[in-house]
Amino acid sequence: MGAAHDAASDPPVKAARTTVVIGRLLGAAFLICFATGVYSHLLQSPLPWLPMPTRPVELYRVTQGLHVITGTAAVPLLLAKLWTVYPRLFAWPPVRSVPHFLERASIAVLVGVSLVEVTIGLMNLVQWYAFPFPFRATHFALAWVLIGALAIHLGVKLPVIAKVWRRPEGDRADAAGRFVSRRGFLAAVGAAVASAVALTAGQTVPALAPLNVLAPRRMGVGPQGLPINRTAAQAGVTETAVAPDWVLTVATPSGSRDFTLDDLRALPQAEEVLPIACVEGWSQSATWRGVRLVDLLAAADAAEPTAPLRIESLQERGAFARTEMPPQYARDPLTLVALELNGGTLDLDHGFPARVIAPGRPGVMQTKWLRRIEVTA
Repeated sequence: MGAAHDAASDPPVKAARTTVVIGRLLGAAFLICFATGVYSHLLQSPLPWLPMPTRPVELYRVTQGLHVITGTAAVPLLLAKLWTVYPRLFAWPPVRSVPHFLERASIAVLVGVSLVEVTIGLMNLVQWYAFPFPFRATHFALAWVLIGALAIHLGVKLPVIAKVWRRPEGDRADAAGRFVSRRGFLAAVGAAVASAVALTAGQTVPALAPLNVLAPRRMGVGPQGLPINRTAAQAGVTETAVAPDWVLTVATPSGSRDFTLDDLRALPQAEEVLPIACVEGWSQSATWRGVRLVDLLAAADAAEPTAPLRIESLQERGAFARTEMPPQYARDPLTLVALELNGGTLDLDHGFPARVIAPGRPGVMQTKWLRRIEVTA
């Protein structure tokens, strides 16, 4: 991201070179967030013609962790970027020509969308939805607007960026005070970014877990040593999930079969170590035990799925009470209908009596409190 000018009277922290240095980092953070966010969106809203990979099993854990880490780092970078161009953002007259108007308009869109994106992104991390619009759809749409505005801004400011990208030798003879001031400012910004990342990334990076004091969830903290997003009480299933007449219905084009919990336990059991990775950026590997989904479908006389499965939860409300599982996940031998977690029966908050766990999928798609699995084709 560029700067409006680099006047000789500007202090070092307001100079174009400082703005460009910060802008490079902020632009990189935005691009990483955009790419990983698109990947997450495609996993949650798959395109029929675009199969998503099930391997490596840690893929979504890495991409979504990177998404939230870079988004967190973007907060101090964005504030630093705005500081370097203030008060030029409010220069008078605000418009001097048609090209200047277009430039100012693109900057206004870029700044406004950036502030909204990082704000609602942070609010999503703590699941505080104090806004009247759906988070996921809005966040995704604004990401495209942000990237478009960023591309326009880079195009407009390319001459300024190119001018200061490689500073000529003669420009390195800055006065000592100006040089130290710029370096001090950049060091302070770097420290702020490093602190923001180090104190939150431990919710998904095991090596940083001891430093995780600001993220809302911590590794190893929660029922059976695993964090949760939505409790059974919040989902309204505290009674239906423990009802003695609970069954899991597997429906196929030729009929359906009900499996009691004892029926599921009587089927061949498998144990896998798979991560649970949520869109809020936290993740943790755990040991899951249960019935391979392919074995359950075979027990229900279902053909190998070639179309998405429809999966229903006992949870009545919520965007993910009913989900679809693309066939490549349903056929994967690592995909389980899990009955146990970390050596014990599933806790109610983790999806008792049965839940789905599949490799490389967002946590919101790993349906808890299973009620029905429908094979459509």
